[in-house]
Amino acid sequence: MICRIVVLMRTVLFICTGNTCRSPLAEGIAQKLSDNGQLPKELGNIFFASAGVAAMDGAPTSEETVAVLERMNAPVPEHAKRLTAAMIRAADLVLGMTETHVARAQAMVGHDLDVCSRIVAIDPDGDIADPIGLGQRAYDNLGEHFSKLIPKRLSGMLNT
Repeated sequence: MICRIVVLMRTVLFICTGNTCRSPLAEGIAQKLSDNGQLPKELGNIFFASAGVAAMDGAPTSEETVAVLERMNAPVPEHAKRLTAAMIRAADLVLGMTETHVARAQAMVGHDLDVCSRIVAIDPDGDIADPIGLGQRAYDNLGEHFSKLIPKRLSGMLNT
């Protein structure tokens, strides 16, 4: 007898402007939390990705982001990807760093209500400021913030 096992995997897409700082940092941290069993088990298997609304495809991840992720032994996304409507439609959840990112993503899918309902801000308390040019400490602080925020946000959004 042949058994077929189907593993359902959800996709979470983090988005920012250039996909070199905030969204790859969130992607790497989320993957590390998942790999270490630090996300609620009921969330199941999740594929994490990131993209930028104005990214230059192939641009390198910022040195500061790489430093934070390496210090955490988290995977480092290698290069930037420009956000596409196909990426948005394929995701179960799209988490924008700012309300502007959320609005840009919604506009890309023609305000399709089903898809738009899955595009939200990562932090319900407000926009995540771009750390570019603010030094390593800003990235370190953002990494700490994401480490606490991501498990709560994913649990709240994917458990519904």
